[in-house]
Amino acid sequence: MASDRIFGLVMAIVALAYIASATQIQTSFLSDPVGPKTFPVMIGSVAALAALFMVFKPDPEPEWPGLRTVGALLVAVVVLVAYAYALKPLGFPLPTALAAGLLSYQISPKPANAAITGAGLSVGLFLLFKYALDLGLVPFPSGLAG
Repeated sequence: MASDRIFGLVMAIVALAYIASATQIQTSFLSDPVGPKTFPVMIGSVAALAALFMVFKPDPEPEWPGLRTVGALLVAVVVLVAYAYALKPLGFPLPTALAAGLLSYQISPKPANAAITGAGLSVGLFLLFKYALDLGLVPFPSGLAG
């Protein structure tokens, strides 16, 4: 219960800071009647209400995951950060195949299935994003494309 209350209190402070920063948004003379401040203030208000709900009505004490689960989560975070950094220099398909394969292996440790999943997701997402959604994805590393 204490962890929920602490988290709720921290999030309430963050939400209030978000609302305070949203009120500092400058409006131009060509803005609509609602203005640019309304949506961020609404988001901050909902976040503050949710945080206060956690403070005043916390869940029973949660079961925290074991070290193995925390390690798997850390590996996933490292893979996703490396993926974000690898996209620009290596193009879309190769980093996507590697990241999807590694994350798939974490879910079900079968190397062949993970490799097939990574390759399939890479090709499928590239075709979808490049041709159906017309996004400007780079298919190869920058030095290979010429």
